[in-house]
Amino acid sequence: MNNMEKAVALIKELETLKPNIYGKDFLLTWENSVDNLKAVMLVAEILQLLHKEKQPWRIFDYGLAISIFRDNSTRTRFSFASAVNGLGLGLSELDEVKSQIAHGETVRETANMISFLTEVIGIRDDMYPGEGHTYMQEVADAVEEGFQNGLLAQRPTLVNLQCDLDHPTQSLSDLLKLKDYFGGWDQLKGKKIAMSWAYSPSYGKPLSVPQGVINLMTRFGMDVVLAHPEGYDLQPDTLVSADKFAKESGGSFRKTHSMADAFKDADVVYPKSWAPMAVMQQRTKLLQGGDKQGLKDLEQHCLAENAKHMDWECTEEMMKLTKDGNALYEHCLPADISGISCKQGEVAKSVFERYRLHTYQEAGYKPFVIASMIFNSKIQAVAYKLKSFI
Repeated sequence: MNNMEKAVALIKELETLKPNIYGKDFLLTWENSVDNLKAVMLVAEILQLLHKEKQPWRIFDYGLAISIFRDNSTRTRFSFASAVNGLGLGLSELDEVKSQIAHGETVRETANMISFLTEVIGIRDDMYPGEGHTYMQEVADAVEEGFQNGLLAQRPTLVNLQCDLDHPTQSLSDLLKLKDYFGGWDQLKGKKIAMSWAYSPSYGKPLSVPQGVINLMTRFGMDVVLAHPEGYDLQPDTLVSADKFAKESGGSFRKTHSMADAFKDADVVYPKSWAPMAVMQQRTKLLQGGDKQGLKDLEQHCLAENAKHMDWECTEEMMKLTKDGNALYEHCLPADISGISCKQGEVAKSVFERYRLHTYQEAGYKPFVIASMIFNSKIQAVAYKLKSFI
């Protein structure tokens, strides 16, 4: 099939689903039904096929998209910009330092002031446990109040570009790569994925990627193994929900303190560093208290702890343990590549190079996933609208 024939087939599949996304924000994958998740991914695939044919898929004649990045970003920042541009919106980044937020303007006030001609707000707030998702909900409540009281002509859709709990645009991109690689969602059932901590010469990386992965892949019948050294725990609620999803889908979920155990016979490996939950909580308190010396001491302590686990690296020897020695390597990027970006890190140079283009394809789904989240929220008859582009 050519690209347009593939798009038509995907639209037919979309018409078999019963999603409930219209008029809603997209904040956490586990708040969404499997039909919602499939609808987002199918529309993302269709938009990508249209893009390959240089076929526009604008749904807005004017309006703004606002991005709020409280952490650094390359892929997600440019993916959001590409997505909203493709949909027909202009982009404005809210610089909190240059705004009146620096003078004490409240979240409720800021949210409404930036929303008069705004169709979507994308937020990344991932560094502080208990705060990122809460902040997004506060913004959502504020724009809902403004809309309900007639202050805003339209309610902006909120998209989670990564919070302390989840990174939905990333995990859905990861899943789309798996769908393409293995030949469909039905082919994922029973496949083993190792979501493993890996050594990094830095500290303070968010927990949202591993939490997002274990809570999404378990929805699709995969056998998910979470591996990390003792003490590098994720947030407890995310483990409970992953276990629940695995039981519902016929997959499985378990934890181990052995990277080799997780990699054994794995079909997919996802070695990624993160900071222990307790460390992130302590870091938050120190930042809030302005304790610069405390932050320096914590960093040195954490780097020393990381250094005890330098053998947690995705090496050629580790990859030999996987199914046929040929598991798919996934990563949200940028990876800490031994001998390239650091002396020793998450993954050996030779392993990363072998899968490098796979990781680029994985990242390449993200603009379309973001565009799809917005598309599904703003268009009621999604399949009908997509047909008008073909």
